[in-house]
Amino acid sequence: MPQLSESVPWSWAWPERCKAIVSANGYIINNLEFNKRPLPPNAEHAWWYQFYFATERGKAGLEANRRDFAKVIWKENSPKWNFDDATFDRTAASFDNPDYVAIVIHNYRWRLSLAGGEPQYDSLETRLATGPAITVPAITIDGDSNGVAPATDGSAYAKRFTGKYAHRIVKGAGHNLPQEAPKAFADAVIEVARY
Repeated sequence: MPQLSESVPWSWAWPERCKAIVSANGYIINNLEFNKRPLPPNAEHAWWYQFYFATERGKAGLEANRRDFAKVIWKENSPKWNFDDATFDRTAASFDNPDYVAIVIHNYRWRLSLAGGEPQYDSLETRLATGPAITVPAITIDGDSNGVAPATDGSAYAKRFTGKYAHRIVKGAGHNLPQEAPKAFADAVIEVARY
């Protein structure tokens, strides 16, 4: 199963292919060594599902309750997002993909170093683990109502962006910024494209 950091900054790996970047929830690169370090209890609690999915019981639970798990996670990760059934159902159709459970389970197990990645990506993953700089113009955005990754002022990772850089906080948005706050996300894309 292909695995590469979930939000690979293509702007770093192939900057000639990227004019600019908008990164929701900060500077997101999975670092397997960093992921082995414990977080404060409240942060660990927010990621309960990745630990559940690390078990065979979690895999069976996701298989049996794909939509129910997604709805719980959406509500916890984005507590102020009042999505309606039609919005959820449009996305939930993707949960019927026959590979859905295998992909989700592998992703969370890989993050915790409980499953291997694809060897052809090892050299890229090694380089990504160093926290490389993003050289193209960038805007990072956080939702102020994120149930798993609280909003920050962006200063902790600002040095990772060496091109023109700005950080935004979107009021009322949670973890799924592009879907919860499409106008704010699109505005960030338009703004960074003008840098």
